[in-house]
Amino acid sequence: MLKIENLSVHYGGIHALQGVSLEVPEGKIVTLIGANGAGKSTTLKAIIGLIKTSGGSVSWNGKSLAGMPTKDIVESGIVLVPEGRRVFANLSVDENLSLGAYARKDKSAVEADRARVFKLFPRLDDRKKQKAGTLSGGEQQMLAVGRAIMTRPKLLMMDEPSLGLAPLVVKMIFDIIKEINAEGTTILLVEQNAKAALMAAHFGYVLETGRITLEGEGRQLLADDRVRKAYLGEAL
Repeated sequence: MLKIENLSVHYGGIHALQGVSLEVPEGKIVTLIGANGAGKSTTLKAIIGLIKTSGGSVSWNGKSLAGMPTKDIVESGIVLVPEGRRVFANLSVDENLSLGAYARKDKSAVEADRARVFKLFPRLDDRKKQKAGTLSGGEQQMLAVGRAIMTRPKLLMMDEPSLGLAPLVVKMIFDIIKEINAEGTTILLVEQNAKAALMAAHFGYVLETGRITLEGEGRQLLADDRVRKAYLGEAL
């Protein structure tokens, strides 16, 4: 289980996270929703060690992640699919997937996971020799998720996986997220598409200007008038 307590992050004089506390139970999908600039991506970067925290704690299965290099955090089972996909544009689909498994020595299991990725995303199988930079936005998102799967994550963190994608592709990505979770991977999802995120999530948190302002089961938050007005564009 991931547990964050009183997490604070400063960017110069900006207090980006102000005492954020949340939990991600094993086997669940938890989503963090909020407007641009609320601190959602900052939270994920703090967990994975990409930015320095100024207070609070992050623990993973009871072990503090404070001061741990990102490489070691990844090897402990926490993996981030970053916003904007960040695939290696000049490498092939297959080479991108292989980089996801760079720290693994279990070759037969790596190949089994590669087959699993191609089963989840048949389009990647069709394009496995193609350079990642020539793929569509949706295909690059599939590749970013596939590359993360190749690390065998226990906790998969996803930053805006639906950003800039067509509605049909968004639906497919969320179906895959639920399938990955059903196979046993815990997921922490950051999303501006609040409706899709809350429909998929077991539990959700609302982040506003660096603070958690609401929390509850996904469907419960989806029915909350404050969430519907602020994030679903519904007039009440």
